[in-house]
Amino acid sequence: MIRSLRGAVRLGRGARRALATARALDDVVSDQLPVVAALPEDLRVRAADYLAELVMLAQAYRHYAQGWITRDELELRGRATTDRLAEMRRSRPATAHLTEQD
Repeated sequence: MIRSLRGAVRLGRGARRALATARALDDVVSDQLPVVAALPEDLRVRAADYLAELVMLAQAYRHYAQGWITRDELELRGRATTDRLAEMRRSRPATAHLTEQD
């Protein structure tokens, strides 16, 4: 929750943690963009869909930090994101999986 103290804005612990999580998700996406750009088109589209889900989840964490959504709503959005990612993986399996033996 955001608190005002003599004109200064101070974030509560939960809001600070949510913003840190959003930044971490942003970093993952930023780090993966050059890799995604180098992929063949079919894999690039799939990877971009995964990254888009992470971007939307980061936005949900920011909304929570601002007090625009509740913790329950944030948890709901997080579960929905993981469900969508799992469904993407099931519906479009990777073309090759490397194992330790490879």
